[in-house]
Amino acid sequence: MTEKLRIAVAADNAGVALKDALAAMLREDHRVTEVTDFGVPDATDDRAYPLLGLAAARAVADGEADRAVLVCGTGIGMQISANKVEGIRATVAHDSYSAERSIKSNDCQVLCLGGRVIGPELAKKIVAEWLGYEFDPDSASATKLGHITAFEHDHQLPTTADAAC
Repeated sequence: MTEKLRIAVAADNAGVALKDALAAMLREDHRVTEVTDFGVPDATDDRAYPLLGLAAARAVADGEADRAVLVCGTGIGMQISANKVEGIRATVAHDSYSAERSIKSNDCQVLCLGGRVIGPELAKKIVAEWLGYEFDPDSASATKLGHITAFEHDHQLPTTADAAC
């Protein structure tokens, strides 16, 4: 990866401690030029995770950030929220292989983690690895991703011939 990344981070009060640890790590990473924190600032802030996840995902969709790391209790709520933003592909990943495939096979721009599911050191390892992956637009996965993108834009399933395995 040659260009430095702008990363959005966000968490609800269940994930704020992990988000803060990851944000600190990201600020020290030579591949990252900017970290924008969409909140929450501390565990006393009880704003709902969808508001935070949607704001960070919108920043990615609008080109204000290149990727986002979102944290809630399990990561699932943040993933569902982020995936509601057109053009966003978000995943929950608590292991290295899933994080790798989220980029290489699915061109995910948003990684969601569970503050109640994963420890901080493993989360840091996964995020650091995830930053280094890039999607290959010439891969076999590109056609599959194209079907998802087409559906997102016109809400039509591919024809039977296109959908054949």
